[in-house]
Amino acid sequence: MTRGRQAGAPLFRRVAVVGLGLIGGSLAAACRKQGLVGTLVGFDADPAALREALALGLVDEAGSDAAAVAAGADLTVLAVPVGALEEVATAIAPALGPAAVVTDVGSVKGALVSRLEARLPAGRYVPAHPIAGREFSGPAAAAASLFERARCVLTPTPRTDRQVLAQIRRLWEEVGAVVETMDPGEHDVIFAAVSHLPHAVAYALMNAMLDLKAEGRDVLPYSAGGLRDFTRVAASDPTMWRDIFLANRPALLDALRGFRAALARVETALTAGDGAALWAECDRARRVRRELL
Repeated sequence: MTRGRQAGAPLFRRVAVVGLGLIGGSLAAACRKQGLVGTLVGFDADPAALREALALGLVDEAGSDAAAVAAGADLTVLAVPVGALEEVATAIAPALGPAAVVTDVGSVKGALVSRLEARLPAGRYVPAHPIAGREFSGPAAAAASLFERARCVLTPTPRTDRQVLAQIRRLWEEVGAVVETMDPGEHDVIFAAVSHLPHAVAYALMNAMLDLKAEGRDVLPYSAGGLRDFTRVAASDPTMWRDIFLANRPALLDALRGFRAALARVETALTAGDGAALWAECDRARRVRRELL
């Protein structure tokens, strides 16, 4: 028997997943595997993704109208790109009952949380950010195991109903995540540094390689594991990351300034031929990186 839930009893009767990409599809698959839901219904703006999600068994039913899919659901998961969250929340709001619960999986919170709260049933929205992902997208990339031992950050506000918060916490714990809560603004500062900045840098580095090619020096055929490992996330969906960058613009700009300062220290040491300073920069980074292994 799982925590607080009788064996065989679903946590939610009917769950609507709005957005059937990697995260939405994986959450649907994990909920089905763990027996957390009675019926799974799905929406995606891409008709091909809807057909694929049905064929893969990620959802039981699918619809081409987000509000119609959310109607009658006791939980609606907003798994669309950050830039579409406010529009989708506005579209589904009239179809939601007063007891309906809504959560999202966006990697930016901050002011966006307040705007979504204003559109959704009072106290029934729980902002969430599962720290799990890959550079692949679409229903075919979904995996029921994606959230196992992954962090999931909830960013409730004073308006969030505590019982609803407990329900969403349990949902993520049941699919294997380690759940914690933090302030929406603090969340955005942290993830600008550890997630959004690395993606921005990876995209920029790949573009630097392409600029060299444009100048007549195609260096990419000679790349080995270092470049591939460093730039893996540059294969991620550009629409999603454009929206994240813009939604978290102030915090990401601060993180970029910090990165430029660190890069400037390397450049200054290199210009001066200062081997000791170069070694110190590399060693400092190496020691911190080894703590992540």
